[in-house]
Amino acid sequence: MVNSVGGVQQPAAGDRYPAVIVHGLRDARLALSEGLPVTLLSAPGAALYAGCGWWRVLVRQARATFPAVPLTDVLDCGDGSGQALAALRIGQQRLVLAPGAPGWDAVAAIAAERGGEVLTSAPPALDVSQRGAILRLQNWLQMRTTPGDNAPPME
Repeated sequence: MVNSVGGVQQPAAGDRYPAVIVHGLRDARLALSEGLPVTLLSAPGAALYAGCGWWRVLVRQARATFPAVPLTDVLDCGDGSGQALAALRIGQQRLVLAPGAPGWDAVAAIAAERGGEVLTSAPPALDVSQRGAILRLQNWLQMRTTPGDNAPPME
């Protein structure tokens, strides 16, 4: 199932585009520049050291640069339940939160109430900071992980 948010195709909870770990706006723009559906994934535990506000701004700026590219985003909160809750409060829909994090069930319930989801681990991803990753980016993004994720944006 695919939703449209602001005229841009968005996968429903549970659907996935190929994930790319991004460490900043430059990486996010690089991932989106291929013009293929993508899941922008923060580095492991990024919410703990960079904050959820940083992530929301990064995603918003990347989306503004490439508004027609279908994307979703996932913020990795490590074991930081407080950061996960803060992220949900400011509109983050998809999170990674370690299964042993205090209050994991409560965080997941709040996310579900808001139409989001909490993952216990990050999806398989290409980290663009790794040597040679940029050369593999297009092939990685061409992997289809959900039916219809190569469909044109919905009107």
